[in-house]
Amino acid sequence: MSQAQKLEELLTKSVIPDLDERLDEIFAEIADNKEASADAKEEIEELREFKADLQDVLADIKSGDMEEDECKELINDILEAQKDSEEDFGFVEEQ
Repeated sequence: MSQAQKLEELLTKSVIPDLDERLDEIFAEIADNKEASADAKEEIEELREFKADLQDVLADIKSGDMEEDECKELINDILEAQKDSEEDFGFVEEQ
């Protein structure tokens, strides 16, 4: 499996679904409270921007515009973030 394929799989099966899950959690909290805090609004915006960036990466992979070494570097960065993340940002795979 190429690095591009590994990155695509990591993004589509782990990172993006986890971002979506976190967004759903925030929206549920907002619905419960009937109001969005400034922190919640900021987190929503950051997550949406991050997700858009990841979707751009996926588009680059599909079009062949990403080099294998770029893909490998991103994979390593994502895995490091998953390992080091203490926040439930969806970066750590559940076991």
